[in-house]
Amino acid sequence: MVESNFVNNFYKFEEIISPSYLLESPYKELLMAVARGDGKLYSAIRKSKLSQSAGERLIGELISLDILKIEYSRESPLRTHPKHKLPKEQRSYRIQDKLRFKHPFMRFWFGFVSYYIEDLKRSDGKAFLDNFKKHYERLRSLVYEQLCNDLLIEYYSNKEDIVSSGSYWNIYSEFDILAVTKSKKIILGECKYKGRSICKKELTKLKQKAIESGMIIDIYALFSKRGFSKELFSMKSDKLLLFDLEDLLDILKKS
Repeated sequence: MVESNFVNNFYKFEEIISPSYLLESPYKELLMAVARGDGKLYSAIRKSKLSQSAGERLIGELISLDILKIEYSRESPLRTHPKHKLPKEQRSYRIQDKLRFKHPFMRFWFGFVSYYIEDLKRSDGKAFLDNFKKHYERLRSLVYEQLCNDLLIEYYSNKEDIVSSGSYWNIYSEFDILAVTKSKKIILGECKYKGRSICKKELTKLKQKAIESGMIIDIYALFSKRGFSKELFSMKSDKLLLFDLEDLLDILKKS
């Protein structure tokens, strides 16, 4: 699909990038750093070789243009009071918000296309396609996680409101979904878009990650493209929510 609809019609898609100066420095480098990295704000500025003040100014402009948006960190400060002395390995740690693209196509462009523009202009898509096939998971996984987050919100809409949700990261680890309900229940979610069913081992690993991060979880939610093992499915309860592609299709139909 990418080859026939994108590579073979590249000249049509280049015109979508607006304003056109996004294809030039320093916008291009910053957007590529966001698309190819973990999205952390100051990490992206550093990778694009901008000063902090210049990077923050560009980010503000890109947000005003509806190119980027900020996903705010929900991590609690490590220092609980002014005299609290942190371990040496934690003293340089900085809580960072994340930058997200408003539209998946822009993330696709700056994550996969920018490096191969000259080739694509000559109708040579080989290097682009080889790289895309190799790293497609990076593009697909974030979109899938965002859809799963929407599914969880929809699932709870008839139960109780979710007041906060989205990906979560702290000094110890990163999680696909962390949601908080109105009654302050904590839901931790893992999204797997794999060609095999999820087994109990994945749940065990998720629980271990939560323990290592010092988190107390009320409900676990697993999302799977290929369903679940019989053992794991038999554990389904109000404390363990299991969602597959059929559940996701239902929410897509509603939207």
